[in-house]
Amino acid sequence: MKSVAEKEDMAAVAVGKKEVTRDLDHCDIPYYVSEFVEREVGNDYDSLRKLDNLIDKLSENKKQLEEQVLTVSSEVPKRIQNALKNAEDSKKSLSRLLEEETLLSDSISSHLEKAQPWMEELHVLISQVEEIERHLAYLKWISRIEELSDSIQQYLMTNNVPEAASTLAFMAELDIKLQESSCSHLLAFMRSTVKFWHKILKDKLSSDFEEVLAQLSWPFVGPPQSQAFGLPAPASAPDVYNNLEMLFCQLLKLQTSDELLTKPKQLPEKYSLPPSPPIILPIQIMLNPLQKRFKYHFTGNKQTNVLNKPEWYLTQVLMWIGNHAKFLDDKIQPILDKAGSSVNAGLEFSRALVMLILEKLAADIPCLLYDDTLFCHLVDEVLLFERELYSVHGYLSSLPSCMHILSEESCFQRWLTVEKKFALQKMDSMLSSEAAWVSQYKDITDVDEMKVPDCAETFMTLLLVITDRYKNLPTASRKLQFLGLQKELVDDFRIRLTQVMKEETRASLGFRYCAILNAVNYIATVLADWADNVFFLQLQQAELEVHVESSAVSKLQLGQLASMESSVFDEMINLLERLKHDMLTRQVDHVFREVKDAAKLYKKERWLSLPSQAEQAVMSLSSTACPMLLTLRDRLLQLEQQLCHSLFKIFWQMLAEKVDIYIYQEVIMANHFNEGGAAQLQFDMSRNLFPLFSHYCKRPENYFKHIKEACIILNLNVGSALLLKDVLQSAADNETFKPNQPSATAALNELGVYKLAQQDVEILLNLRASWPNTGK
Repeated sequence: MKSVAEKEDMAAVAVGKKEVTRDLDHCDIPYYVSEFVEREVGNDYDSLRKLDNLIDKLSENKKQLEEQVLTVSSEVPKRIQNALKNAEDSKKSLSRLLEEETLLSDSISSHLEKAQPWMEELHVLISQVEEIERHLAYLKWISRIEELSDSIQQYLMTNNVPEAASTLAFMAELDIKLQESSCSHLLAFMRSTVKFWHKILKDKLSSDFEEVLAQLSWPFVGPPQSQAFGLPAPASAPDVYNNLEMLFCQLLKLQTSDELLTKPKQLPEKYSLPPSPPIILPIQIMLNPLQKRFKYHFTGNKQTNVLNKPEWYLTQVLMWIGNHAKFLDDKIQPILDKAGSSVNAGLEFSRALVMLILEKLAADIPCLLYDDTLFCHLVDEVLLFERELYSVHGYLSSLPSCMHILSEESCFQRWLTVEKKFALQKMDSMLSSEAAWVSQYKDITDVDEMKVPDCAETFMTLLLVITDRYKNLPTASRKLQFLGLQKELVDDFRIRLTQVMKEETRASLGFRYCAILNAVNYIATVLADWADNVFFLQLQQAELEVHVESSAVSKLQLGQLASMESSVFDEMINLLERLKHDMLTRQVDHVFREVKDAAKLYKKERWLSLPSQAEQAVMSLSSTACPMLLTLRDRLLQLEQQLCHSLFKIFWQMLAEKVDIYIYQEVIMANHFNEGGAAQLQFDMSRNLFPLFSHYCKRPENYFKHIKEACIILNLNVGSALLLKDVLQSAADNETFKPNQPSATAALNELGVYKLAQQDVEILLNLRASWPNTGK
């Protein structure tokens, strides 16, 4: 058997050779031993000499560790002992506190049992005291009300009306403060007292105020020129105006109590009138005689109250506002300013009279809603009234107006229907008129740049009038409905123009066809201008908000609306632009066919056998080119006269492009040219074709780049042509091998050739008939 030492040595060697895996879940001693031996000894067996030192070192470490363990094992029991002692002390303290808590709880419970009868007696006493305090407060309020009432009575007995009015105003404020109280009898007593004195003071002040107004000849019902308002006898004038100011201010003090006691007349909620404060009391009194006149003349069975004459009461109210404006501004407004009121006398007066109009309209409209003539007349008159009210008398859009009545659902829908009906009738009449396609300004050159036919101008005027009619509507939703009507009308008119255009298709160069094209262009241009108008931009924003709420359009369309990239008329403009393009294309195609027919002989010209320029005394136009050029000239002149400038510019540019490609492909690329033929072609083009378009631009040859550049190539002298041919050939064959060689593009650009491709230039060079014999 092997000795134990040998076995240990073998095990040590085995550990050194075999990799020991580490157990991560436990303190893995074999792993650490393996690591230690590998680090200290490794595979170097000579290192075994260090084992003695290593054993000594490990023994020393072991000894130190044992000492530390002994030290810790001696200290731990002491700490545990201290902790146990502290726990025992804490337990004793807690027991003592629990005992004290129990005693205290028993003592409190005993005390509460003894005090309970006292608490019940005290609660009864406190309730009685609180009730007595409420009674006392109640009596104080009654006493206060009676004191104020007695004060008012004393002031009136001594004819001290201003103080009586001030006291009543104070009482009315107390009434407002008391509204939160649940004492219904006290509230009723306060309100009845206020009502009692308010009636007495109001009747007295109103009577005195009316007397003063009578001295001033109020109201002023005559024309302004015949009025003598504000002109009492010179001696009494100061007293009259002093009395006017005094009574006006005293009536102002009754405003609070008047608002408490008087509920203003309200129209039904369906009219959605904006909230507005009651008319101030002195203005109400000043309006009484006018309101009586209005009701006398425009209600009941009076001859002046007829449904077909709304202008009578509308005009009457405007006259009253105008007749009294100066007096209100000069005499009443300073009183209000002095009293610290923010009320505008003129606006207050107008607002009260407008309310009469609104009540009248609300009563009359249901009676004529289904009579188109009467309803349309009423709307027209109301719009005229509104326009003068705002523009002349400075009425505010935030106040109730006639447009609120017209915006009521049934009335508004009827208005839309009638507006559409009459607009369609107008469109029928304008298109059937003999002068429908004639411009009103045909004899005035400066004005007739757009060459707008009468029907198109009348139609856009109709749309503009509709805009003026609905732009003062109070809500954006109603305006958007009218905008929808305008879009419908534009689309309907476009369809009608398309129908007339189809009837004229065979005569696409005729007067009527051109007039239709001018009409389409004019409508599209005006709509594009309107799209930048502030009013329609506001409608675009309102439309965006509606779409966001309803999620009716895509995110892309919402983004375009929000960024103002599109407009409310974009859809209509796009349809009109498409129609315009189709009509222009049809005209260009028609003229181009005529040009092609006239160019048949020119295509067959003997370009290969024409005499050179040196053999001719003077170059002249090819006889075969005359029909083509005459056709071009005549059609250009005709359409220049019939189309507006912007349309004609598009037309001749489209035609020039077609003619350029046609002559290049059918005349130049289809023939061979000797020197004389090339010179003749260049003469025909540069001296005859291009000048036809020189009236419309400074450099017409730029619109015939194929022809111009082909002529350059065909008319190169022989040396330049050979050199260019060599450059093109070399560029095609050796482009990758000779980077320093001039490029074909540079060579062509140097000659003025930019449009034609290299292959096209090579073909043109091969169309030259006369090349010298170079021996190649």
